[in-house]
Amino acid sequence: MTEIADRSVTGVRCRDLDVRQAGFWNIRMRDTWIQDVEIDGDVENLRINGIDVGPLIEAELDRRYPLRPKMRPTDLAGFSEAVDILETLWARTVARARALPPELLHERVDGEWSFVQTLRHLLFATDIWISRALLGNPRPWHPLGLPFEEMEPHPEIPVAHDARPDLDEVLPLRAERYALLRRVLEDLTPEGLAATTEPVEGPGYPPAGRYPVAKCLTTVLNEEWQHRLYAERDLDALEARQAG
Repeated sequence: MTEIADRSVTGVRCRDLDVRQAGFWNIRMRDTWIQDVEIDGDVENLRINGIDVGPLIEAELDRRYPLRPKMRPTDLAGFSEAVDILETLWARTVARARALPPELLHERVDGEWSFVQTLRHLLFATDIWISRALLGNPRPWHPLGLPFEEMEPHPEIPVAHDARPDLDEVLPLRAERYALLRRVLEDLTPEGLAATTEPVEGPGYPPAGRYPVAKCLTTVLNEEWQHRLYAERDLDALEARQAG
């Protein structure tokens, strides 16, 4: 990872620049010409010509995806409803994927994770935020779980980066995570939802510390929601190629 900090850069022209897995904080741009730019990611406190466009983007995304606000629940019933919605949506997405030749489900469209890799990453997301952070299992990792690419490797965290499991090998693991999530919600009380976790211990992510229970749950919902959109986008490209 290259880090550039506390620099003043003027008179720079960037053309056909592909930036991935990047973080930008405290960036100030003046007298700038921006054209044909695509940004895909978490955007906060972005001001363009004096206007904070973050709320505008959020409102437009909610308009385009009427179920998206359901991923911001405030009570246990809302969390259970969100899980139902996600499971239904993912079932449709998986049905689309099954209609493609199996080898295409391992293809990385435009350098992004393949369909199977996306599902593997969601295994990891549930393991770290539910099993590790919320339930206190210090080493919940499944070997097929795929962490985010910036996470530092650790000998106690098994990661099979080059594994190519079939879809039918990953889906039962996904079902187990959904069942775990439902059991957690069934056992949780309103007081527990408003509480913080016991201290996280052991190597890995999230780092040692306490976390709001609601944040752990909401993070999983948002991971599931956003990565399904990524998967649908890439399925569009794969289907178009098959049809063309």
